Amino acid sequence: MTAPRRALIVVDIQREYFEGPLEIQYPPREESLANTVKAIAVARDNDVPVVVVQHQMPEGAPVFVEGGVGWSLHPDIEAVLDPAFKRVHKVYGSVFAGTDVAEWLRANDLDTITIAGFMTNNCDLATAVEAEGLGFAAEILSDASGAIHLANEAGEVSAEALHSTLMVLLQSNFAAVTTTAQWSDAVRAGTDLPKSNLVESALQGRSVAAH
Repeated sequence: MTAPRRALIVVDIQREYFEGPLEIQYPPREESLANTVKAIAVARDNDVPVVVVQHQMPEGAPVFVEGGVGWSLHPDIEAVLDPAFKRVHKVYGSVFAGTDVAEWLRANDLDTITIAGFMTNNCDLATAVEAEGLGFAAEILSDASGAIHLANEAGEVSAEALHSTLMVLLQSNFAAVTTTAQWSDAVRAGTDLPKSNLVESALQGRSVAAH
């Protein structure tokens, strides 16, 4: 097995997620922020390229209006930016949609993306799912991401239940789910991270349900 050729994708760690209607609820946003900063440091120390993404919406939108306070990166991310980082603005959920991220990864001979940032239930999920079709392996840092409480015509779900469920879902097919500490060890060692598959997860799920 060859070592994964990783890029760290820092997804939308913007001020919108720290106040207002999209405030991240679980895991605690300050912890996820701190873990993302740690991941960036590990990436820099181990020559892992970093992509910093910002979501943007047109003038008049309720959130993410380019140039607005909420659109800005969190100051803790601004403080660790490096000119070598790739900067991307996006208008869709996935970091691949409407951007050159896939082409950039291929041009730099990178085959694995590590997702950190917000939100688990939107842009992180969309990015991991699209990565599969584009031929990239995906990893997601469970303690450097986060979800929000949701309620609509289909029902309601807490941020903790949503985040936890999506981690199980992603691990079953789309991404290796890991903590920042475990990922850091794997980066330093140049090793893969364990990921289940749908059949194994289904069999384990049946076993759990039977008890």
